[in-house]
Amino acid sequence: MENEDFILEKWEVPQEQSETMNDEAIPEPDEQRPKQRRSTNIKRRHQSTYRRAFSETQLLDICDLPFQDGDSYHFITGGDVDALSYLKIILRQQDLEYCLFSTWCMASEDIYQMQDWLESGKIKKMDAYVGEIFPGTYKLEYALLRPIIEAHRGRVAVFRNHAKIFAGYGDKFYFGIETSANINTNPRRENACITIDRELFEFYKESFDGIISFDK
Repeated sequence: MENEDFILEKWEVPQEQSETMNDEAIPEPDEQRPKQRRSTNIKRRHQSTYRRAFSETQLLDICDLPFQDGDSYHFITGGDVDALSYLKIILRQQDLEYCLFSTWCMASEDIYQMQDWLESGKIKKMDAYVGEIFPGTYKLEYALLRPIIEAHRGRVAVFRNHAKIFAGYGDKFYFGIETSANINTNPRRENACITIDRELFEFYKESFDGIISFDK
């Protein structure tokens, strides 16, 4: 780890300081203040990148970069961005052998999108983990989701769940997506992180594999 870098990449230059400053903020005459840097290098093992987006189109555009193993990508978003938007970023770079997802709720249009990916081979297998309210409150969506997932050898598990996670892998890399957003579009401010890491994938896979579904 000693030879590896951790880089904080800023999106914007901070605003200039106000003309009124307290005495402690005024440098001594001989003090040489370091210039502000856009990146900071310390001895860590990965790189973190930070991005903001206020539409799904903008999100996809700013993520047009090759992912590297061990890197993390952090987001603050608004507009028509939901959890599925981040999976679209992954699918721009590779098809998936496997992907699990966890959500509190989701819309029928998102389920149809997953069906398209499964039937086209973009994703070969998916496991779905939904909240305990899903079969009762989202009856039509649940009735739509279950046969689609099971037709491609996946499972649908219902339990006391509020996690918003994707984890999967393809030929190029393993990944985990952690987000505050469910798989349904709403205009709220949300946060998310994509991490390219096999251990993170295995952490979530092992955890969700152990779930016993309410609906058997």
